[in-house]
Amino acid sequence: MKTLSVDGILVQKNEIENIENKEGKKWIKQTFLIDTGGDYNSKICFQLFGEEKVKLIENYQIGDKIEVFFNISSREYNNRYYHNIDAWRITPLTNTESANTEGSSESSEESLPF
Repeated sequence: MKTLSVDGILVQKNEIENIENKEGKKWIKQTFLIDTGGDYNSKICFQLFGEEKVKLIENYQIGDKIEVFFNISSREYNNRYYHNIDAWRITPLTNTESANTEGSSESSEESLPF
């Protein structure tokens, strides 16, 4: 399976939630949103489960440019499907990195012979 990642600007960090499952095991969870800058549905909500994962976002501030690596999972409940987008790595982006990413795709398109 390919690694999934997306670049964007951190626009919201929600409070850490304390969760207890049916067996009584306690977890912490935090969600955050990034804006990819796309024309449609540009905001994506990610979740972090467990203390180790929640620490991934704590050093980032609203407005930071980041790359989020994630997994997508689905589960069925009452004939409906629910999806989770679980972040597992977050890296900072600089203005030059995001500009180079955008610029490289344009320059490769310009060099096509057709």
